[in-house]
Amino acid sequence: MRFYRPLGHIAALTFDLDDTLYDNRLVIQRTEQEALAFVRSYHPALKGLENTELHRLRQSLRESEPEIYHDVTEWRRRSVERAMLEAGLTPEEAAAGANAAMVNFAKWRSRIDVPQETHDTLARLAKKWPLVAITNGNAQPELFGLGEYFKFVLRAGPDGRSKPFSDMYHLAAGRLDVAIGDILHVGDDLTTDVAGAIRSGMQACWIKPQGADLLQAADSRLLPHIEISRLASLTSLI
Repeated sequence: MRFYRPLGHIAALTFDLDDTLYDNRLVIQRTEQEALAFVRSYHPALKGLENTELHRLRQSLRESEPEIYHDVTEWRRRSVERAMLEAGLTPEEAAAGANAAMVNFAKWRSRIDVPQETHDTLARLAKKWPLVAITNGNAQPELFGLGEYFKFVLRAGPDGRSKPFSDMYHLAAGRLDVAIGDILHVGDDLTTDVAGAIRSGMQACWIKPQGADLLQAADSRLLPHIEISRLASLTSLI
């Protein structure tokens, strides 16, 4: 554990999910493959669909509705719906197909192997402080065994703009009824988690990716209060 700023009183902890509490890279790769396979098999008109086409539709949606990127789930659903409409499905068929595709996506998205160290660490921390998850993504902790540790989960889109915007950070403090400066946010991203939390008035802990160096990182904007390389290091704060 390395300290860059004086650490103040801690009344609660908030956590990023992906790549903070588990490795998300292979999960996303597998989920993208299965999601495309599902859409291709949904209707004969979609059997030749490529990911490049879905990316084009996503970009088109963002250009016409810039704020949609805050809600990655709705952004994906709308993109699939457009692909189905362009393939010749009726609006009713496309809406039903897009919803079915998102159910399939959620199933694969939540097949996450969480390290035992994460379970052990969160269980210990939860005995000392209330814990909250704050995510820009669409992982559902209750579906892969982490839901029991969190008082609640905040997701970009339904709960405000994505990090580093301060919406969810302030919402967490309000719902916990604690001063925002007494919350320690833990995450792997120097922009969304560290800079976002500090600019919102929180304290920040950077869990650095393997091989990363804060002093050489291109996205280093604000120094975290503390830096750790293993989640379990947080138990030393108890």
